[in-house]
Amino acid sequence: MITEKLKEKLLSMGYTVKVFDTKKDATEYLTYTLKGESVGFGGSMTLTEMGLYEKLCDQGCEVFWHWKPQDGRTQNETRALAGNAKVYISSANALSENGEIINIDGTGNRLSECLYGHEKVFFVIGQNKIAEDYDSALYRARNVASPKNAQRMNRKTPCAKDGNKCYDCNSPERICRALSVLWTKPMGCEYEIILVKEDLGY
Repeated sequence: MITEKLKEKLLSMGYTVKVFDTKKDATEYLTYTLKGESVGFGGSMTLTEMGLYEKLCDQGCEVFWHWKPQDGRTQNETRALAGNAKVYISSANALSENGEIINIDGTGNRLSECLYGHEKVFFVIGQNKIAEDYDSALYRARNVASPKNAQRMNRKTPCAKDGNKCYDCNSPERICRALSVLWTKPMGCEYEIILVKEDLGY
């Protein structure tokens, strides 16, 4: 649940925090704020559901998203360009009420880009991603978000078959291969957390 206490906790950790009632409001804010910027995108169903990629492109942003490579580029070429963008935007698999931000990834680009190399990083997080504490947030990332993403990608993994939990498998198609935890705001970069009082993504 998105509460004033959570907002205050994140502010005390050095983040800029904005709270919106709807994804439409959050999308309008980000579209206005990022107009004309170069933006790297992390793989995200949250951003997809917001239609943010299309909105930013319409506003003259140069957006690099490996889910939608442009100009004949490969996914890896697009990832490299995203790494050099001024701004990076992603969601999170979970956010604890203590302020820990947790992401799990297969390739690792989303994790690395959220940690270093940009002037500013945005996290867009729906209310369904909020967990009570670190253990609950980690459980959510591993046993809720990851199986749903494996199913979405039609991976041949036990979690994709059952969709109920992580089996810590050794499948060649395993997507949960790396974990990042932001205990507090990293140094050397500005971070803004967008909290949305709607369910978004996995």
